Formats: sequence, C-alpha cells, structure tokens
Amino acid sequence: MSAGIERVRRDTARPGAAAGDWIRVGAIEDIPRLGARVVRSAHGDIAVFRSAEDEVFALRDRCPHKGGPLSQGIVFGRHVACPLHNWSIGLEDGAAVAPDRGCTGRYPVKVENGIVYLRV
Repeated sequence: MSAGIERVRRDTARPGAAAGDWIRVGAIEDIPRLGARVVRSAHGDIAVFRSAEDEVFALRDRCPHKGGPLSQGIVFGRHVACPLHNWSIGLEDGAAVAPDRGCTGRYPVKVENGIVYLRV
C-alpha cells in the first residue's frame, strides 16, 4: 500500500438501485484525508477520494493508462498519482495531466450532514 493511503472497507451499491439514485457511501470521517474508499457497483469499482481540505471526489477506480487502481494512489491537492506508473489524474475531471493523455470516468458526489453520497 502506498504511504498515506489507507484502504477502507468496500461497500456494495444496493441491489436494484436505479441509475441516477444517490447511494450512501458513509460518513466523511470513514474516508481518510488524502485517501480513498472503494464502492463496488454494477458499473465497476468507484474510488471516492477525500482531499486534505475535506473535498470529496469520485472516479472510476481505473487509471486510463494501464488500468491501475487509483484508490491505492497518493492523493495530493486535487490529483491522485496512479500507483503503477505515477500518472497524475485530476480528481475534478478524471483527466490525465499533460504530457500524459486519457481520462477515467467521474461520478457526482455530495456531502450532507457529514454523510457522503454517490450518484452512479
């Protein structure tokens, strides 16, 4: 595991949830600062990240380069470094930082009363 990243328990999006439903991920405190939590869904694994400023982002847990698990990367600012080849991926848009090219899927997230919700 990369320094500063703690993998926390994996959740499963509730069966039968319609596309566009908000799924409760858990308390923001369940996601370590500069870390991630992985949510399993019918669409594949989704990494939910928490920045040092308590901002929350969600990306497909797959680097656009070689498919590395972004949830195991190092979070810095509003980016995550892929643990396989150190590609920097923007947490806001899922895009690789130049000179690298590519993009991973992004998902809407919100925090209400300290609870993180994800829309798949």
